[in-house]
Order: sequence, then structure tokens, then C-alpha cells
Amino acid sequence: MESWIDNFWFSHLVLPILIFFARILDVSIGTLRIILISKGYKRLAPLLGFFEVLIWILAISQIMQNLNNWTNYFAYAAGFATGNFIGMLLEEKIALGNHLVRIITDKEIQPLIQAFSEAGYGATVVSGKGKTGDVSVVFILFRRKNMAQIEEIIAQYAPNSFYTIEDIRHIRHGVFPSTSTKRPLFKSPFNRLRKGK
Repeated sequence: MESWIDNFWFSHLVLPILIFFARILDVSIGTLRIILISKGYKRLAPLLGFFEVLIWILAISQIMQNLNNWTNYFAYAAGFATGNFIGMLLEEKIALGNHLVRIITDKEIQPLIQAFSEAGYGATVVSGKGKTGDVSVVFILFRRKNMAQIEEIIAQYAPNSFYTIEDIRHIRHGVFPSTSTKRPLFKSPFNRLRKGK
């Protein structure tokens, strides 16, 4: 009797929980893998793909061995949905890649250009014509992690301007703030020891 109860709780509680967290992990890894592929990380993306599929096989094998257990189905689906959400949060937190902002305004742009220059960004200005007359088009490349700073400068110096932001996969040369050099995807805990901190 005790063995049956133990088996019941394992199959209807412990196993679904394990499937749920395994699914969260493999979907989160899958989300990061797709992002890394789009950003050109050719070495790390296949490694993540290996662990993603390995975890998925372990989870689906338990589903196939317990086809009569509906709680496993629910845990599998809930883990998939949660994994997508967590994967997006991780992607926002890591903030990989570079962006291009295109600002179009018919106002004086010198204060805007000066603000970007003081922040360490390079700006390219092109003259153009819009529906209401002459406009200036400002192009600025920036690291994605600095998006909040870019939008803050635009809001302060060109609040009524029209601007778009798009993803850039490859950049050769360019002007960036000195603190925005490309950082490793994962920081080593031994760096602080080497610095004596």
C-alpha cells in the first residue's frame, strides 16, 4: 500500500514538476540559441542546441512512458509557455547586439548632435525633404544595452522628432562610448579575484 502511494505521488506530483522545470530550461535555452544565431555567435549557439535537445529528449521520454498521466501533459505545456516568457526576459537582460537609430526632424539638430557627441556616440547627418519641407536625418549606431540612454537624449533634445530603431547584425568600425566595448556573454567569477576585489 505504501509503495502504491509513493508511486502515485511521484507520478502525479514529482514527475510533472520535473517535466515542468525541464521544459522551462530547454525552451529558455532554445530562445537564447535562436537569438545567438541571429547575432552571429557561431560557436555558442550549437553548444546551447546540444543541451536544449538533450533536455527535451529527457522530458518527452517521460511523457511517452506515462501516456495515461494527464498531469504530465499539463506540466509539459505549462513549462513550454513559461520557458518562452523566461527566455524573452533573459534576452532583454543580456541585450546582445547593435542597433541603428534613424532620427528625422525639421528642428535645429546641433544640440542633439552635441549631446550624442558628449555621450561618446558618432552621428551621421543627411539633409532631406519631407512633406512639410526640409528635414535632417541623423543616423547613430549604438549597443543595444544603451538603448535607454539613446531614447533619453532624443526625448530631451528632439522630443517631437520621428525616429526608428532597427537591429544591425554586422558592424565594421564605428564610434561608440568607451564604456560600451563588447563584453563577454558570461562573466567569469575569477575576474574579481584577479583584480584583487
